Amino acid sequence: MPSDPTSKGPVVAGRIISVATLVCTAVVGMFVIREITDHPRTDDAEVFANYIGMAPLVNGPVTKLYVADNQLVKQGDPLFDIDSRPYAYALARAKSDQETLTGQIGDERRIIAGKASAVDVARATVLSSDASVSRAGAAVDQARADVANATAAVDRANAELDYATNNLHRLEPLLAKQFVTVDQVDQARTLQVSRSQAANQSRSQLALAQAGLQAAQAQYKQAQAIVSQSQQQVQQASHNVTTLDPLEGQLMGRQAAIDTAQYNFDNTHVVAPFDARVTNLTISQGAYATAGQHVFTLIDTRVWWVIANFRETQLHHIQQGMKADVYVLSRPNVRFSGVVDSVGFGVTPDTDLIGKITSPGLPDVQRTLNWVHLASRFPVRVRIDSPASELFRLGESAVVVIRGEASENSEKGK
Repeated sequence: MPSDPTSKGPVVAGRIISVATLVCTAVVGMFVIREITDHPRTDDAEVFANYIGMAPLVNGPVTKLYVADNQLVKQGDPLFDIDSRPYAYALARAKSDQETLTGQIGDERRIIAGKASAVDVARATVLSSDASVSRAGAAVDQARADVANATAAVDRANAELDYATNNLHRLEPLLAKQFVTVDQVDQARTLQVSRSQAANQSRSQLALAQAGLQAAQAQYKQAQAIVSQSQQQVQQASHNVTTLDPLEGQLMGRQAAIDTAQYNFDNTHVVAPFDARVTNLTISQGAYATAGQHVFTLIDTRVWWVIANFRETQLHHIQQGMKADVYVLSRPNVRFSGVVDSVGFGVTPDTDLIGKITSPGLPDVQRTLNWVHLASRFPVRVRIDSPASELFRLGESAVVVIRGEASENSEKGK
């Protein structure tokens, strides 16, 4: 029976359509595979930001709370106040202690100046005593000269007296023989008497000079004693002079106490260190805040990034500086631009594959029947450009697409 040519048309058309469908599917699959390979993507990502636990640096009751939970604050905005009165009192006391020490230093400086003046006076007294010794020595020399002169005068007077006496004794026998006159004898007798008086006077002058010498020697010894006493007074006055080192050494400690008190007082008023959002607020006004204990958390809203986990087979397509598209699940239709900050270089090893690594023992390798090995995932940090703080939440799920070609073009443009 001859075949019907009209029945072959639909069969051929169906085969053509099937082949075309398979070809299109393969082409689309290859395009998708190439797109996924050249532009790795993952939905295993979360939004992150820096955050700190706000804790007071001083103890005390909270007198004022300026923020509420989940409130957005700017850098420098007040967060809360702690009762500052005890710290104000401590600051005033530290300043008072420093002023007291400064007054003590001033008083001690004046006392030292007085003691130094006493040393100068004692030294001047030594100089005066030395001058007195010199004068006393000169007086002794003068007295000795006077004694020598008086002794010479006595010797001269004695000689003249002996001459007058001898002359009188020669003339008196001659008077009886009338070889001399009575007047000559009287003159000789008068001369002898005057010479005797002169001798007596010379002896008196000698005794007076000797007494003056003794007095001068006594004054000289007294002057020497005064010099010795003055020197001892100088030493004593010098030993009495104190220094300011013990008091001045306390100045740094007093200033440190003021700085510490000022630091504590300043920390009773807590402000936001950066633009942030308040979260996990667990205190209220009137609560007692303990230093170092967190009262709430501040999320840094200046920089947001996404930690995206990519398979290890995709990492060679991801490099630092590449552009990326970020989508958050709360706003899936909004695309955010980002840039790859870094690619992770380590994750915790899978104990099912390599066992437990213990030290100093050997690796504990577990036997396993898992013949399918999943690729490890490494975190890639993608920083979001110009983020709007109200559009992101810490820990929010995200989708990240790496746009390597765009990054390469931008690098070439540079």
